[in-house]
Amino acid sequence: MDPNQQKAQETVVASVAPLLEDQLELDMKHCFENLIVIDVGANLTNKKYSRDLDSVVQRARDAGVQKLMVHGTSVKSSKEALRLSRIYPDIIYSTAGIHPHDSKSIVEEPATWFDLEHIAQAQECVAVGPCGLDYQRDFSEPDAQKQIFAKQLHLAVRLNKPLLIHERSAQLDLLEILDKFENLPPVIIRGFMGTAEEALKYLERRFYISLTGYLCKDKSDTGVRRLLEDGTLPLDRLLVETDAPFMYPNTRASKLPQHVKTGITERSLLYLHRYCTFQRNEPCSLPAIVEMIAAFMKKTPDEVALATAFNALKLFGLS
Repeated sequence: MDPNQQKAQETVVASVAPLLEDQLELDMKHCFENLIVIDVGANLTNKKYSRDLDSVVQRARDAGVQKLMVHGTSVKSSKEALRLSRIYPDIIYSTAGIHPHDSKSIVEEPATWFDLEHIAQAQECVAVGPCGLDYQRDFSEPDAQKQIFAKQLHLAVRLNKPLLIHERSAQLDLLEILDKFENLPPVIIRGFMGTAEEALKYLERRFYISLTGYLCKDKSDTGVRRLLEDGTLPLDRLLVETDAPFMYPNTRASKLPQHVKTGITERSLLYLHRYCTFQRNEPCSLPAIVEMIAAFMKKTPDEVALATAFNALKLFGLS
């Protein structure tokens, strides 16, 4: 390199170096601004992610979502969730379950149950479920739901893996079945949408409760918001999930208190509004959900993020 070229290069380096240092400082600042959170419920096997799953996972990571649990709600989706956990090791973990809506599929094809048992035994599969009872819709008859729910309870007990439970308008029957089992593994009531009174019945049994962006929709005086505002739901029983692509957290909802809206950081809103819609929510919306929960609980987002991440790591043995 001749002296003129060398001098020119040194000039460029000298002028660019401060910019690079500023950018590095900015990147580090964003890194520390990120909440470190774990999404214990994302439906990434949904066909809405078939074209850009890599980008969805990377966006989640960039937003601060360090680990994701992908739910299996049928034999087919449980297989796919397990496959994803092997494509994205130490980021995605899978579950294996039969959602109440799909209960009739096992009743009609009993042999497929053995496929589910095999999937649930995999190391990457960290929980059994979502399973339970849903009386709001009649995709499967209540008797079929109860039968398949009980089978999954036996499976979870045998494998000693946590239980993810889905319940809608069926708490009495659900608890009646659960109370028959001794030595249940940890139980998580996922995507809770019930009343404070119903939540207390779960908490009395030392169950965990997982919350979603439903916070934005809840307009009752006795529901999820009350749980948080009056301290009914302690941090050591709380988990968070997006339920993506469902449960979009509409932070512009008119009934959302102003102090909750202002508690959401610009960074979280950026990910939410740029990448998530009512038609397709993404795991990168989780920091916004955590910040809303923190505002309702009158705690810092860091407190909620740390507690829920710790609970998830402990419960599911995430590495």
